[in-house]
Amino acid sequence: MDAVGVIPAVLADDRVFPPRIPATRIKSDSKSQHAELWIESLSVGRADLCLPPCSSSPHHYLVPRPPLYPPLLFILLSSCLYPSTSSSSSPPPPPTAHMQAKKRYLLVSVGAGLLFLVYLWGLQIGEFQQQPYQYHQFPQYPQYHQPDYQYYHQSQEVYQPLPQRSPSRPPRHWPESTQLLEPYLEGGEQEEDSPQVQHQHTSPRERRAIRDNIYRNKRCRMETCFDFARCQTGFRVYIYPPQRGDEISETYQKILSSIEESRFHTTDPSRACLFILAVDTLDRDQLSAQFVQNVRLRIQSLPTWNDGRNHLIFNLYSGTWPDYTEDLGFEVGQAMLAKASADVVNFRANFDISIPLFSKEHPLKGGGMGYLTLNDAPPSRKYLLVFKGKRYLTGIGSETRNALYHIHNGEDIILLTTCKHGKDWEKHKDSRCNRDNEEYSKFDYQELLHNSSFCLVPRGRRLGSFRFLEALQAACIPVILSNGWELPFSEVIDWRKAAIIGDERLLLQVPSITRSVGRDRILALRQQTQFLWDAYFSSVTKIVLTTLEIIQDRVDSHVSRNRLLWNSLPGGLHALPQYSSDPAQFPFYYAILGKSPWQQFTAVIHTVTPLQAQISPVVKLIIAVAKSKFCAQIVVLWNCEKPLPPRNKWPSTSVPLTVIEGQTKTMSSRFFPHDVILTDAVLSLDEDSVLSTNEVDFAFRVWQSFPERIVGYPARSHYWDGSRSRWGYTSKWTNDYSMVLTGAAFYHRYYHYLFTHYVPTSLLTMVDRMANCEDILMNFLVSAVTKQPPIKVTQKKQYKETMMSQGSKSSRWADPDHFAQRQTCMNAFSHWLGFMPLVHSQMRLDPVLFRDQVSILRKKYRDIERL
Repeated sequence: MDAVGVIPAVLADDRVFPPRIPATRIKSDSKSQHAELWIESLSVGRADLCLPPCSSSPHHYLVPRPPLYPPLLFILLSSCLYPSTSSSSSPPPPPTAHMQAKKRYLLVSVGAGLLFLVYLWGLQIGEFQQQPYQYHQFPQYPQYHQPDYQYYHQSQEVYQPLPQRSPSRPPRHWPESTQLLEPYLEGGEQEEDSPQVQHQHTSPRERRAIRDNIYRNKRCRMETCFDFARCQTGFRVYIYPPQRGDEISETYQKILSSIEESRFHTTDPSRACLFILAVDTLDRDQLSAQFVQNVRLRIQSLPTWNDGRNHLIFNLYSGTWPDYTEDLGFEVGQAMLAKASADVVNFRANFDISIPLFSKEHPLKGGGMGYLTLNDAPPSRKYLLVFKGKRYLTGIGSETRNALYHIHNGEDIILLTTCKHGKDWEKHKDSRCNRDNEEYSKFDYQELLHNSSFCLVPRGRRLGSFRFLEALQAACIPVILSNGWELPFSEVIDWRKAAIIGDERLLLQVPSITRSVGRDRILALRQQTQFLWDAYFSSVTKIVLTTLEIIQDRVDSHVSRNRLLWNSLPGGLHALPQYSSDPAQFPFYYAILGKSPWQQFTAVIHTVTPLQAQISPVVKLIIAVAKSKFCAQIVVLWNCEKPLPPRNKWPSTSVPLTVIEGQTKTMSSRFFPHDVILTDAVLSLDEDSVLSTNEVDFAFRVWQSFPERIVGYPARSHYWDGSRSRWGYTSKWTNDYSMVLTGAAFYHRYYHYLFTHYVPTSLLTMVDRMANCEDILMNFLVSAVTKQPPIKVTQKKQYKETMMSQGSKSSRWADPDHFAQRQTCMNAFSHWLGFMPLVHSQMRLDPVLFRDQVSILRKKYRDIERL
């Protein structure tokens, strides 16, 4: 055996290992090419490669003692396939032998590659068998799961989160590094402040048993665990009557009240598509005073429980100290969960619904307005990133909050924590507690919220936090650090447009990420926070209705809303898909889609008095409107008690004239969505309205620029009567207005559908009983949807006097109780919404050159000045 030289082996990461004692080798004769290879396996699984120069000595083939890892085997064989010849002084081998060696080495390389693929495949199968429906967990943080989002860098240096996977598909698992992440803290500080690991009191087998017990039907989807046959007559929700001795918390009573006052509620269980428990399931913390006992027995005794099928269960708090698992204390079966702090691992996508965590002080209706005002440009604020909250010294949820002081700089990043909470906080206090408590008291929380661009939302004991809704309302962009949290209503809301989704393990990167967001992006994110807050989160009613609307979209999937309707003004609650699933059919999305409404309108004239002669006001009105070049058709709603006149009594017009006799002859029927109305624009007219063709044409041109608003002539206003603590109604001509009466106004035909199917039946009944206030109710509805005032256009001064001088006894203007009823309506409508939606305006639109000292021939709408 010839002596050979030994050189250090260089691996892929450029680390050089010193030579070791050679391994056993076998000598083999060969006449063509000679090579020698030395390998010794290290204790950590690596090997030193010894590649001696080629010589005329016989081959030595390796017989490794320990098994080699496939990647190292691949490196070894590649080295043999392409040996270095620079250091060899021997003559080249014969060509034929050289070709045979190449073929042999090529076959060996292919075999090594196949072995490597088999190795990877074996790892894949092993992981799937161990965790069939779980994320691959990181060893240092067993409570965390793979994040749903990652950051990517745009050309504008703006970080945005991107979805890693579809929520309805199980994740694919590939081998990951098992090297632990470096801790935030150093040395002794790490021992002192480091929290106890989650589930320290339960073994993995026990946690798995708890999870399997709660989610026994984890594979439930709408197609497998929901009975669609119950919903054939419509989407109706039934609430079980409370049993004797049931104690219902104030928060759960708000949820039940929201459902009872909605258009979905029914008192007939046979007509119900969805069932709601009367048992309070919001707080399932066994240490809580609101924990309800014997829930399992109560729900299983319900006659239509059926293992939870077609049932919806609301929950805000699950589990208890110290693990805070998702244990509810009873089996949900096939029931859907509307749950706060939902974990992506146990969340049943497209079946359960993630809701926000809200406090018991959260209002039932209305809710506080957002704090973003129109004069908030430029969008920069005093602070960049703020947080103020509890710091848990031990237990679950303490990791991130304990490390916040690392990025707190006391200038533009203010992250304040206190450990002064709980009964025995002093027993667990650390060296930072006194300093943190002192600094914590120096700052006002509301002042921080309203003066910061970003608000940190770290997880608490549970994944969700009250800080989330507080940040949304304050127009403070949430920076979410809660790995594994299924964000509220993530099935329909695109949170990338309103929040920054971070990673708890990458806390130190948060300052650089927030600083990289541009000013225009900050303004867009803040505007979206205000929209989402007002549309879905500002009250308990909106949270509950959003939950029900999402379920209805699943039931009626063929007419469900798309993401544009959910994530754009006015939101999914006001864009009913039963009207149309095409956004172009709504008045809110013309600008986004680059479209415009129809160039014609339909005049709808509400008639309640008999047709006497050709000089009747309604006849004059029909003739004037028919002359408009934008008029497509005229529809007369005959709500008079007298029989319908024959066709020859009506005037002849150049446009189609349709007369519809009302079945109920009620005031609310004037806004019924008749199929005969085909145009986007509707000109609503009272029979005694007096308008010229020029006035109609100009108002229609104005409406085309504001298709989502009411555009018309007669204006009214509202005010707060402090002496009576109620809203008041006035028809006085003042410098502002908040309503445009529908006796002469343009609006989009979608509001007919919304008025009929969205407004509660009790309010429609009230309007029909008084034969009054339907125009006020329409103004309330449109202003609540758009958050904008109507638009008043030029009108003749005589309009008010003409309307008030109608001498007919049947005219409601002659009724002395008319204004008293309208005062009552104002307060009833505001109570329904929970707030006053009407907005005052001082804008009136006139034609160009109106009243200007120029020739009348130069004016387009010259007849308006002559009236």
